[in-house]
Amino acid sequence: MSSLFSRLALISLASVASAQETALDPQSSVKIDFPADSPVTLVSADVGESRASARGGAMVLDLRMGLALRNSSRNRVRGVALLVTAQEVTPGGKASVAVPSLDVGPGEIFPLRVDLRLLRPLQAGSGPLVHVNLDGVLFQDFSFYGPNRLDSRRSMTVWETEAQRDRQHFKSILQAYGPEGLRQAMVDSLDRQARRPRIDVQVARGGRSTSAAGSERRVQFAFFQFPGSPVEPLQGTALVAGNEARAPRIQVRNRSSRPVRHFEIGWIVKDQAGNQYWAASVPASSEEPFLAPKEIRLALQDSTLRFSRNARDPVAIDSMIGFISHVELEDGKIWVPDRASLESTQLLHLMAPSPEEQRLSDVYRKGGLAAVVKELGKF
Repeated sequence: MSSLFSRLALISLASVASAQETALDPQSSVKIDFPADSPVTLVSADVGESRASARGGAMVLDLRMGLALRNSSRNRVRGVALLVTAQEVTPGGKASVAVPSLDVGPGEIFPLRVDLRLLRPLQAGSGPLVHVNLDGVLFQDFSFYGPNRLDSRRSMTVWETEAQRDRQHFKSILQAYGPEGLRQAMVDSLDRQARRPRIDVQVARGGRSTSAAGSERRVQFAFFQFPGSPVEPLQGTALVAGNEARAPRIQVRNRSSRPVRHFEIGWIVKDQAGNQYWAASVPASSEEPFLAPKEIRLALQDSTLRFSRNARDPVAIDSMIGFISHVELEDGKIWVPDRASLESTQLLHLMAPSPEEQRLSDVYRKGGLAAVVKELGKF
Protein backbone atom coordinates (compact mmCIF):
# COMPACT_ATOMS: atom_id res chain seq x y z
CA MET A 1 0.00 0.00 0.00
CA SER A 2 1.49 3.37 -0.95
CA SER A 3 0.45 6.71 0.53
CA LEU A 4 0.68 10.08 -1.14
CA PHE A 5 0.13 13.29 0.81
CA SER A 6 -1.12 16.12 -1.35
CA ARG A 7 0.38 19.48 -0.43
CA LEU A 8 -2.66 20.94 1.23
CA ALA A 9 -3.00 22.77 4.58
CA LEU A 10 -2.66 21.35 8.06
CA ILE A 11 -5.07 23.38 10.15
CA SER A 12 -4.83 23.08 13.92
CA LEU A 13 -8.10 22.47 15.72
CA ALA A 14 -7.51 25.57 17.84
CA SER A 15 -7.15 27.88 14.85
CA VAL A 16 -10.31 26.48 13.22
CA ALA A 17 -12.29 26.94 16.43
CA SER A 18 -11.20 30.56 16.75
CA ALA A 19 -12.04 31.54 13.17
CA GLN A 20 -15.26 31.75 11.27
CA GLU A 21 -13.72 30.34 8.10
CA THR A 22 -10.18 29.35 7.22
CA ALA A 23 -8.73 28.61 3.81
CA LEU A 24 -6.70 25.43 3.44
CA ASP A 25 -3.06 26.20 2.68
CA PRO A 26 -0.79 23.71 0.90
CA GLN A 27 0.58 21.33 3.52
CA SER A 28 -0.96 18.04 4.61
CA SER A 29 -4.67 18.38 5.41
CA VAL A 30 -5.74 15.80 2.84
CA LYS A 31 -4.24 12.35 2.49
CA ILE A 32 -4.74 10.75 -0.91
CA ASP A 33 -4.08 7.05 -0.62
CA PHE A 34 -4.23 4.74 -3.66
CA PRO A 35 -2.97 1.13 -3.60
CA ALA A 36 0.45 0.42 -5.10
CA ASP A 37 -1.14 -1.59 -7.94
CA SER A 38 -3.90 0.97 -8.62
CA PRO A 39 -4.75 1.30 -12.34
CA VAL A 40 -5.15 5.08 -11.85
CA THR A 41 -2.45 7.19 -10.18
CA LEU A 42 -2.38 10.72 -8.84
CA VAL A 43 -0.55 13.29 -10.94
CA SER A 44 -1.47 16.44 -9.02
CA ALA A 45 -3.98 17.86 -6.52
CA ASP A 46 -5.15 21.45 -6.15
CA VAL A 47 -7.00 22.57 -3.02
CA GLY A 48 -8.70 25.43 -4.88
CA GLU A 49 -11.22 27.26 -2.68
CA SER A 50 -11.44 24.56 0.01
CA ARG A 51 -12.20 25.94 3.46
CA ALA A 52 -12.79 24.84 7.02
CA SER A 53 -14.97 26.41 9.69
CA ALA A 54 -16.23 25.61 13.18
CA ARG A 55 -19.94 25.22 13.90
CA GLY A 56 -20.77 24.20 17.44
CA GLY A 57 -18.72 21.16 18.24
CA ALA A 58 -18.11 20.21 14.60
CA MET A 59 -15.63 21.17 11.95
CA VAL A 60 -17.22 21.83 8.55
CA LEU A 61 -14.98 21.10 5.56
CA ASP A 62 -15.99 22.55 2.20
CA LEU A 63 -13.78 20.73 -0.28
CA ARG A 64 -13.25 22.26 -3.72
CA MET A 65 -10.43 20.14 -5.03
CA GLY A 66 -9.21 19.43 -8.49
CA LEU A 67 -7.34 16.16 -9.06
CA ALA A 68 -5.41 15.07 -12.12
CA LEU A 69 -5.24 11.28 -12.50
CA ARG A 70 -3.41 9.07 -14.99
CA ASN A 71 -4.71 5.82 -16.44
CA SER A 72 -1.73 3.60 -15.67
CA SER A 73 -3.42 0.44 -16.94
CA ARG A 74 -3.54 -1.14 -20.40
CA ASN A 75 -7.32 -0.87 -20.61
CA ARG A 76 -9.63 2.07 -21.31
CA VAL A 77 -11.24 3.53 -18.19
CA ARG A 78 -15.01 4.12 -18.25
CA GLY A 79 -15.62 5.20 -14.65
CA VAL A 80 -13.89 6.05 -11.37
CA ALA A 81 -15.29 6.23 -7.82
CA LEU A 82 -13.58 7.71 -4.74
CA LEU A 83 -14.42 7.42 -1.05
CA VAL A 84 -13.78 10.73 0.74
CA THR A 85 -13.73 10.51 4.54
CA ALA A 86 -13.37 13.09 7.31
CA GLN A 87 -14.75 10.79 10.02
CA GLU A 88 -16.01 7.23 9.59
CA VAL A 89 -18.67 7.25 12.32
CA THR A 90 -19.86 10.88 12.30
CA PRO A 91 -23.05 11.58 10.30
CA GLY A 92 -21.94 13.59 7.29
CA GLY A 93 -18.38 12.46 7.82
CA LYS A 94 -17.94 10.59 4.56
CA ALA A 95 -19.10 10.85 0.97
CA SER A 96 -18.30 9.54 -2.48
CA VAL A 97 -17.37 10.98 -5.85
CA ALA A 98 -18.25 8.90 -8.91
CA VAL A 99 -17.39 9.92 -12.46
CA PRO A 100 -19.14 7.88 -15.20
CA SER A 101 -18.99 8.22 -19.00
CA LEU A 102 -15.23 8.47 -19.16
CA ASP A 103 -13.17 7.33 -22.14
CA VAL A 104 -9.57 7.45 -20.94
CA GLY A 105 -6.94 5.51 -22.84
CA PRO A 106 -3.76 3.97 -21.38
CA GLY A 107 -1.32 6.63 -20.23
CA GLU A 108 -3.82 9.49 -20.60
CA ILE A 109 -4.36 12.07 -17.85
CA PHE A 110 -7.87 13.16 -16.91
CA PRO A 111 -9.37 15.62 -14.39
CA LEU A 112 -11.58 14.72 -11.46
CA ARG A 113 -13.41 17.28 -9.30
CA VAL A 114 -14.12 16.83 -5.60
CA ASP A 115 -16.84 19.26 -4.50
CA LEU A 116 -18.14 18.10 -1.13
CA ARG A 117 -19.10 19.27 2.35
CA LEU A 118 -18.00 16.99 5.20
CA LEU A 119 -18.27 17.11 8.99
CA ARG A 120 -15.89 15.91 11.68
CA PRO A 121 -15.66 16.52 15.45
CA LEU A 122 -13.42 19.37 16.54
CA GLN A 123 -11.69 17.00 18.96
CA ALA A 124 -10.86 14.35 16.38
CA GLY A 125 -7.14 14.18 17.00
CA SER A 126 -4.18 15.11 14.83
CA GLY A 127 -3.26 14.09 11.32
CA PRO A 128 -4.94 14.73 7.97
CA LEU A 129 -8.43 16.20 8.07
CA VAL A 130 -9.62 14.23 5.03
CA HIS A 131 -8.71 10.87 3.52
CA VAL A 132 -9.32 10.15 -0.17
CA ASN A 133 -9.33 6.50 -1.20
CA LEU A 134 -10.06 4.70 -4.43
CA ASP A 135 -13.29 2.69 -4.29
CA GLY A 136 -13.29 1.41 -7.84
CA VAL A 137 -12.38 1.69 -11.50
CA LEU A 138 -14.57 0.33 -14.29
CA PHE A 139 -12.99 -0.57 -17.64
CA GLN A 140 -14.43 -0.77 -21.14
CA ASP A 141 -14.73 -4.57 -20.95
CA PHE A 142 -16.73 -4.19 -17.69
CA SER A 143 -13.87 -5.56 -15.59
CA PHE A 144 -13.44 -3.80 -12.26
CA TYR A 145 -10.71 -2.91 -9.81
CA GLY A 146 -11.16 -1.77 -6.22
CA PRO A 147 -12.53 -2.63 -2.76
CA ASN A 148 -16.08 -1.71 -3.82
CA ARG A 149 -17.10 -0.56 -0.33
CA LEU A 150 -19.76 1.71 -1.87
CA ASP A 151 -21.15 -0.78 -4.41
CA SER A 152 -19.43 1.31 -7.06
CA ARG A 153 -19.13 -1.66 -9.37
CA ARG A 154 -22.88 -2.03 -9.69
CA SER A 155 -23.55 1.71 -10.07
CA MET A 156 -20.88 2.25 -12.70
CA THR A 157 -21.86 -0.91 -14.59
CA VAL A 158 -25.45 0.35 -14.73
CA TRP A 159 -24.25 3.73 -16.04
CA GLU A 160 -22.01 2.15 -18.67
CA THR A 161 -24.79 -0.21 -19.81
CA GLU A 162 -27.07 2.82 -20.21
CA ALA A 163 -24.25 4.63 -22.01
CA GLN A 164 -23.88 1.84 -24.57
CA ARG A 165 -27.67 1.87 -25.10
CA ASP A 166 -27.83 5.63 -25.60
CA ARG A 167 -24.74 5.89 -27.81
CA GLN A 168 -26.21 3.21 -30.07
CA HIS A 169 -29.50 5.13 -30.15
CA PHE A 170 -27.86 8.33 -31.38
CA LYS A 171 -25.57 6.49 -33.79
CA SER A 172 -28.58 4.76 -35.34
CA ILE A 173 -30.28 8.15 -35.79
CA LEU A 174 -27.16 9.49 -37.51
CA GLN A 175 -27.06 6.47 -39.79
CA ALA A 176 -30.79 6.54 -40.64
CA TYR A 177 -31.44 10.29 -40.85
CA GLY A 178 -28.04 11.89 -41.33
CA PRO A 179 -26.51 14.86 -39.51
CA GLU A 180 -29.74 16.87 -39.44
CA GLY A 181 -31.56 13.98 -37.80
CA LEU A 182 -28.87 13.82 -35.12
CA ARG A 183 -29.05 17.58 -34.65
CA GLN A 184 -32.78 17.35 -34.03
CA ALA A 185 -32.24 14.49 -31.56
CA MET A 186 -29.75 16.64 -29.62
CA VAL A 187 -32.15 19.58 -29.59
CA ASP A 188 -34.95 17.30 -28.40
CA SER A 189 -32.73 15.93 -25.61
CA LEU A 190 -31.85 19.42 -24.36
CA ASP A 191 -35.52 20.40 -24.51
CA ARG A 192 -36.57 17.32 -22.49
CA GLN A 193 -33.96 18.07 -19.86
CA ALA A 194 -35.13 21.67 -19.54
CA ARG A 195 -38.82 20.75 -19.36
CA ARG A 196 -38.57 17.66 -17.15
CA PRO A 197 -40.80 18.09 -14.07
CA ARG A 198 -38.73 17.94 -10.90
CA ILE A 199 -39.55 16.94 -7.37
CA ASP A 200 -37.53 16.83 -4.16
CA VAL A 201 -37.45 13.46 -2.44
CA GLN A 202 -36.32 12.68 1.10
CA VAL A 203 -35.80 9.02 1.98
CA ALA A 204 -35.73 7.93 5.62
CA ARG A 205 -35.56 4.45 7.07
CA GLY A 206 -38.57 3.30 9.07
CA GLY A 207 -40.82 5.68 10.98
CA ARG A 208 -44.50 6.45 10.77
CA SER A 209 -46.06 9.16 8.69
CA THR A 210 -45.81 12.67 10.17
CA SER A 211 -47.98 14.32 7.51
CA ALA A 212 -51.00 16.27 8.71
CA ALA A 213 -52.69 16.12 5.30
CA GLY A 214 -55.22 13.38 5.94
CA SER A 215 -55.12 9.91 7.44
CA GLU A 216 -52.84 7.16 6.24
CA ARG A 217 -54.26 4.90 3.53
CA ARG A 218 -52.96 1.92 1.56
CA VAL A 219 -52.49 2.77 -2.12
CA GLN A 220 -52.05 0.23 -4.91
CA PHE A 221 -49.19 0.59 -7.40
CA ALA A 222 -49.82 0.49 -11.11
CA PHE A 223 -46.88 -0.98 -13.04
CA PHE A 224 -45.08 -0.47 -16.32
CA GLN A 225 -44.06 -3.81 -17.81
CA PHE A 226 -40.95 -3.97 -20.01
CA PRO A 227 -40.30 -6.77 -22.52
CA GLY A 228 -37.04 -8.52 -21.77
CA SER A 229 -36.87 -7.53 -18.10
CA PRO A 230 -35.62 -10.46 -16.00
CA VAL A 231 -37.83 -9.31 -13.10
CA GLU A 232 -41.58 -8.69 -13.39
CA PRO A 233 -43.54 -6.62 -10.82
CA LEU A 234 -46.86 -8.34 -10.08
CA GLN A 235 -48.62 -6.24 -7.46
CA GLY A 236 -47.76 -3.80 -4.71
CA THR A 237 -48.92 -1.23 -2.19
CA ALA A 238 -47.56 1.53 0.01
CA LEU A 239 -49.02 3.42 2.96
CA VAL A 240 -49.69 7.03 1.94
CA ALA A 241 -50.55 10.13 3.94
CA GLY A 242 -50.33 13.58 2.34
CA ASN A 243 -46.90 13.87 0.71
CA GLU A 244 -45.46 10.74 2.36
CA ALA A 245 -45.34 7.12 1.25
CA ARG A 246 -43.91 4.41 3.46
CA ALA A 247 -43.45 0.67 3.83
CA PRO A 248 -43.78 -0.32 0.16
CA ARG A 249 -44.61 -4.01 -0.37
CA ILE A 250 -44.12 -5.18 -3.95
CA GLN A 251 -44.49 -8.74 -5.21
CA VAL A 252 -42.07 -9.64 -8.01
CA ARG A 253 -41.22 -12.67 -10.11
CA ASN A 254 -37.88 -13.66 -11.59
CA ARG A 255 -39.02 -14.71 -15.04
CA SER A 256 -35.50 -15.49 -16.25
CA SER A 257 -33.56 -18.74 -15.98
CA ARG A 258 -30.74 -17.12 -13.98
CA PRO A 259 -30.58 -15.98 -10.33
CA VAL A 260 -31.01 -12.26 -9.75
CA ARG A 261 -28.55 -10.65 -7.34
CA HIS A 262 -30.09 -7.17 -7.12
CA PHE A 263 -32.85 -5.07 -8.66
CA GLU A 264 -34.30 -1.62 -8.14
CA ILE A 265 -37.86 -0.35 -8.43
CA GLY A 266 -38.51 3.06 -9.92
CA TRP A 267 -41.34 5.25 -8.62
CA ILE A 268 -43.50 7.68 -10.55
CA VAL A 269 -45.74 9.84 -8.33
CA LYS A 270 -48.91 11.55 -9.57
CA ASP A 271 -50.23 14.51 -7.59
CA GLN A 272 -53.88 15.48 -7.16
CA ALA A 273 -53.69 17.81 -10.18
CA GLY A 274 -52.65 14.91 -12.42
CA ASN A 275 -48.98 15.95 -12.75
CA GLN A 276 -46.48 13.09 -12.87
CA TYR A 277 -42.97 13.17 -11.38
CA TRP A 278 -40.02 10.83 -11.41
CA ALA A 279 -39.50 10.24 -7.69
CA ALA A 280 -36.81 7.66 -6.95
CA SER A 281 -35.24 4.31 -7.75
CA VAL A 282 -35.34 2.21 -4.58
CA PRO A 283 -33.34 -1.00 -4.07
CA ALA A 284 -35.59 -3.94 -3.29
CA SER A 285 -34.64 -5.39 0.07
CA SER A 286 -35.04 -8.97 1.13
CA GLU A 287 -33.59 -11.32 3.69
CA GLU A 288 -32.59 -13.65 0.86
CA PRO A 289 -29.47 -12.63 -1.14
CA PHE A 290 -30.74 -13.96 -4.48
CA LEU A 291 -34.03 -14.15 -6.34
CA ALA A 292 -33.98 -17.66 -7.76
CA PRO A 293 -35.13 -18.46 -11.32
CA LYS A 294 -38.95 -18.34 -11.59
CA GLU A 295 -39.23 -17.45 -7.88
CA ILE A 296 -42.03 -15.15 -6.70
CA ARG A 297 -41.23 -13.06 -3.65
CA LEU A 298 -42.49 -10.06 -1.71
CA ALA A 299 -39.93 -7.24 -1.75
CA LEU A 300 -40.25 -5.15 1.42
CA GLN A 301 -38.82 -1.72 2.22
CA ASP A 302 -38.65 -0.25 5.71
CA SER A 303 -38.47 3.30 4.45
CA THR A 304 -40.47 6.51 4.14
CA LEU A 305 -40.35 8.80 1.09
CA ARG A 306 -41.42 12.44 1.36
CA PHE A 307 -42.12 14.47 -1.78
CA SER A 308 -42.05 18.25 -2.20
CA ARG A 309 -41.34 20.99 -4.73
CA ASN A 310 -38.31 23.15 -3.96
CA ALA A 311 -38.03 21.40 -0.56
CA ARG A 312 -40.89 23.55 0.80
CA ASP A 313 -44.11 22.86 -1.11
CA PRO A 314 -45.43 19.36 -0.21
CA VAL A 315 -46.73 17.27 -3.12
CA ALA A 316 -49.89 15.43 -2.06
CA ILE A 317 -49.76 11.90 -3.50
CA ASP A 318 -52.78 10.76 -5.50
CA SER A 319 -51.39 7.60 -7.11
CA MET A 320 -48.13 5.80 -7.92
CA ILE A 321 -46.60 3.85 -10.80
CA GLY A 322 -43.74 1.42 -10.34
CA PHE A 323 -41.33 -0.23 -12.78
CA ILE A 324 -38.11 -2.22 -12.73
CA SER A 325 -35.34 0.32 -13.34
CA HIS A 326 -32.43 -2.12 -13.51
CA VAL A 327 -31.51 -5.72 -12.69
CA GLU A 328 -28.17 -7.28 -11.77
CA LEU A 329 -27.87 -10.99 -12.50
CA GLU A 330 -25.72 -13.43 -10.54
CA ASP A 331 -22.86 -13.15 -13.04
CA GLY A 332 -22.76 -9.35 -12.70
CA LYS A 333 -24.52 -8.64 -16.01
CA ILE A 334 -26.89 -5.67 -15.93
CA TRP A 335 -30.27 -5.24 -17.61
CA VAL A 336 -31.76 -1.77 -18.17
CA PRO A 337 -34.91 -0.76 -20.10
CA ASP A 338 -34.37 -0.05 -23.80
CA ARG A 339 -35.10 3.34 -25.40
CA ALA A 340 -38.31 2.13 -27.01
CA SER A 341 -39.73 1.12 -23.61
CA LEU A 342 -38.77 4.46 -22.06
CA GLU A 343 -40.39 6.33 -24.94
CA SER A 344 -43.61 4.30 -25.03
CA THR A 345 -44.22 4.78 -21.29
CA GLN A 346 -43.27 8.48 -21.31
CA LEU A 347 -40.48 7.71 -18.84
CA LEU A 348 -38.04 9.33 -21.25
CA HIS A 349 -39.74 12.65 -20.47
CA LEU A 350 -39.96 12.11 -16.70
CA MET A 351 -36.66 10.51 -15.69
CA ALA A 352 -33.31 12.23 -15.65
CA PRO A 353 -31.34 11.23 -18.75
CA SER A 354 -28.41 8.90 -18.35
CA PRO A 355 -25.02 10.47 -17.55
CA GLU A 356 -23.95 9.65 -21.12
CA GLU A 357 -26.92 11.41 -22.74
CA GLN A 358 -26.24 14.41 -20.52
CA ARG A 359 -22.60 14.36 -21.60
CA LEU A 360 -23.41 14.10 -25.31
CA SER A 361 -26.01 16.87 -25.17
CA ASP A 362 -23.47 19.04 -23.33
CA VAL A 363 -20.92 18.28 -26.06
CA TYR A 364 -23.51 19.47 -28.61
CA ARG A 365 -24.29 22.62 -26.62
CA LYS A 366 -20.63 23.58 -26.34
CA GLY A 367 -19.15 22.27 -29.57
CA GLY A 368 -22.02 21.81 -32.02
CA LEU A 369 -23.02 18.89 -34.21
CA ALA A 370 -19.53 18.12 -35.52
CA ALA A 371 -18.28 17.57 -31.96
CA VAL A 372 -21.06 15.05 -31.27
CA VAL A 373 -20.40 13.17 -34.51
CA LYS A 374 -16.71 12.99 -33.63
CA GLU A 375 -17.52 11.77 -30.12
CA LEU A 376 -19.84 9.02 -31.36
CA GLY A 377 -17.15 7.96 -33.82
CA LYS A 378 -14.86 7.01 -30.95
CA PHE A 379 -17.08 4.04 -30.03
